[in-house]
Amino acid sequence: MKLNIKDKFNKELPSDPILENSRRQVTEACFSYVIPRRTSKPELLHVSTEMLESLGLTEEDAKSKKFLNVLTGNISLPNTEPYAMCYGGHQFGNWAGQLGDGRAINLFEVEHYAQNWALQLKGAGETPYSRSADGLAVLRSSIREYLCSEAMFHLGVPTTRALSLALTGDQVLRDVMYDGNPAYEKGAIVCRTAESFLRFGNYQIFAARRDGRNLKILVDYTIKYHFAHLGNPSKETYIQFFKEVSERTLDMILHWQRVGFVHGVMNTDNMSILGLTIDYGPYGWLEGYDYGWTPNTTDREHKRYRYGNQSNIGLWNLLQLANAIYPLIEEAAPLENILNQYKSDFEKKSLSMMRSKLGLQHEDENDQNLIQELEDNLHLTETDMTIFFRKLANFKMDNAERGLDIVCDAFYKADEVVGNIRERWNEWFVRYTERLKLEVNSNEERKAKMNRVNPKYVLRNYMAQLAIDESNNGDYTLIDELFHILKNPYDEQRKYQKWFTKRPDWARHKVGCSMLSCSS
Repeated sequence: MKLNIKDKFNKELPSDPILENSRRQVTEACFSYVIPRRTSKPELLHVSTEMLESLGLTEEDAKSKKFLNVLTGNISLPNTEPYAMCYGGHQFGNWAGQLGDGRAINLFEVEHYAQNWALQLKGAGETPYSRSADGLAVLRSSIREYLCSEAMFHLGVPTTRALSLALTGDQVLRDVMYDGNPAYEKGAIVCRTAESFLRFGNYQIFAARRDGRNLKILVDYTIKYHFAHLGNPSKETYIQFFKEVSERTLDMILHWQRVGFVHGVMNTDNMSILGLTIDYGPYGWLEGYDYGWTPNTTDREHKRYRYGNQSNIGLWNLLQLANAIYPLIEEAAPLENILNQYKSDFEKKSLSMMRSKLGLQHEDENDQNLIQELEDNLHLTETDMTIFFRKLANFKMDNAERGLDIVCDAFYKADEVVGNIRERWNEWFVRYTERLKLEVNSNEERKAKMNRVNPKYVLRNYMAQLAIDESNNGDYTLIDELFHILKNPYDEQRKYQKWFTKRPDWARHKVGCSMLSCSS
C-alpha cells in the first residue's frame, strides 16, 4: 500500500497547541491534532475501485489488513498526523459559534495524477469539536453517505467522494427521531475524499473572533493550493477568489435542482469553499415535484432548506462568507456586485438548465412562460420528478395528444388527472409541440440529449433504507447492487428496471424513507 502523501494543511497552517483530546474552544488555530479511536472488530463492506485508482491504489491493496486498519482508525501511516478542523457556522440562520469536525478526522493528503486528495474518516471518534457527542457514526448514516456521494459524482454533480465503507464492530447509541427512544446500532466509518474539506465556516470563525491574522493566513493558503490560477494574494485576488466561490456554489446548486436533490442542511459549515456537495445527512430526492419539500425533520416547520429555496440559501450563505473576508478587502462594492451577479446568473442559468431538461437547444422569448406553466402543472397533483422528465424524452412532436399517456407513470394518483388538471396538461403539451417545431433535432436526437441530463436512476430514500435494513440483518449485497446501478444513472440498465419506479406506498411515512433527522 504505497501512497504519495503530500500533507499541506497540517504542515503549513497554525495548529492547536493543546494536544489533549478534550472538548474546548480552540482559538488562533485551523485544526487540532487527534488520534482516531481504535475499533474493536473492523470489517470492510465496500470499496470504490474508481477512488482506489484515483489515489494510486489497487484492488489488491484494498484487500490488505493495513488498508482496513488505516481506514478504520486503528493505525496511522508513518509520518502522518491526523487532525480535526476548526470552523464555525450559521445553523438555520443563527450564528452557532465554534463547530468544527465533531465526528470527522482527517488522515492525510495524497497527490496522484497531479491532483490533491484529502482523506477523512467520518465516525472515527471524538475530537475537541464534538461538544456533547461521541464522534461516532452508525451503519445507517454511513451507507447513505457512501452511496450518495458516489451517486452524485456519476450524476455530474460537484461532490466530495467516498473511498470505503466499513463496520467498526462496536455498538453506538442513537436516538433516530430525537423522541427519547435511543437504541444501539452498528457502528461504521466512511472514508471520504475531496480536494479539500474547507468550508465557509473555516473563514467565519476567524472573522467572528476578529482574528484577522489567521483569516489572512487561511485565505492565502486556500488561494495558493486551490485557486492558484488567480495569482498571488492581493485585494484584487481576494475579490476574484470570492467571485469564483460564488460561481462554483451556484453551479453546484443548479445541478441539485436539475436532478431534484435536496441537501436538507445548508448551514454555512456545510458549504464547501470549492463548490462541492458536502456532508450527506438528511438529504433526499424529490419524489413528488414539490418546491416546498425538505427532507430534514428539524426543518419541518420553517422549511428553510426546501427544494425551491436552495438558490436563495446559497446566496445568503455567500453573504456570510463575504462578511467574513471583508476585512481583507475593506470595500463592500465589489462583494455586493458579485452577490448581485449571482442573482442574475441564477435566472439565466436556471432557464438554460430547464431548457436542457426539455430538450430545447435554442432560445425563445416564450420559454420562461412554457417552463413556468410546466412547473405549475407538476404541482397540480403529486408527480414524480425523475420519472416525468425521463418519460418526457419519449414524446414525439407529431403525437401531442398522447403526451399524458407518455408521462402517466409519473403520477402518484393518476385518477386525479381529470377535468381541469387534464385540460391544463393537454394545453401544455400543445404548446410544447409548437415550441419543439423551432428546434432542428429529430425526436431521437432530442431524446438522446434529454436522457443525458435527466437521470433514470437516483438514490431515493426508500432504496437506501432497503439497503440499510438488509445490512442491519447482515446482508450487504444490496449496497453493492445500488452502488453499481448509480454508477450509470443515465443509462437504461434494463436488468435494474425495478428501481425505475415511484416510491412505494409503504415508504411514504416510514422512518428513513421520507424525512430524516440530522442523526440519519
